[in-house]
Amino acid sequence: MFSYAPLMSTLHKRKLSKTELQKLINVSSATIAKISKDQHVSLKVIDDICEVLDCNVDDVITHIKVKNHQSI
Repeated sequence: MFSYAPLMSTLHKRKLSKTELQKLINVSSATIAKISKDQHVSLKVIDDICEVLDCNVDDVITHIKVKNHQSI
């Protein structure tokens, strides 16, 4: 599972709102809602966020292991 908690922290540090981010990366409010709910968004969206905020992927998302998930 992925969490966007690092993005929320990055936005807070830069004093940007989610609405401002939405405008900067030119996405719908539905995409921002997905991010707020830790739902999947495209890698293009993640890439756009990194480009606009001049940050790394780990400033946007983090992976959280799910306990009962089978390993390959």
